[in-house]
Amino acid sequence: VYINNAMITATDIQADNGIIHVLDAVIIPPGSITDIVANNPDIDGDGVGDFSTIAAALSAASLLDALSAEGSLTVFAPTDAAFAKLPAGTVEALLGDIPALTNILTYHVAGEKLAAGDVVEMSSIEMLNGDSADVVVDSDGVTVAGAAVIATDIPASNGVIHIVGDVMLP
Repeated sequence: VYINNAMITATDIQADNGIIHVLDAVIIPPGSITDIVANNPDIDGDGVGDFSTIAAALSAASLLDALSAEGSLTVFAPTDAAFAKLPAGTVEALLGDIPALTNILTYHVAGEKLAAGDVVEMSSIEMLNGDSADVVVDSDGVTVAGAAVIATDIPASNGVIHIVGDVMLP
């Protein structure tokens, strides 16, 4: 049995005020949303990180500090594969148009922490750019602003990340 990649090596050691379970590693609390995205995790298990494009876009739009600040946010983070679905040249054009890029990126962020269980109970979510993103729950799964939610509830010190399979466009 593991907890955050730390294996439990001994269990049920009695103490005066509780029970101790021994781990083979130190559990480190999750970093900020920016820390997680910058670490470019391999979401799909193919051995390659999946957040290099959004990390570059957040950096270009000067949003990394905002996503590392204290608070409670929800980020619907598109993978590199999601960005690759955009028409050729779109990412490069957005990197040259910071206001448009910022509008799109802030359309992926809600100003409150919303776990997956919260999201599925909503019909729309107010995003940081001021627009609302429609939430649809049906037999095919969950979409936010038309983007399929493919992984949920990645904890961060300042909120939560849900992975989406498409770039959400306001």
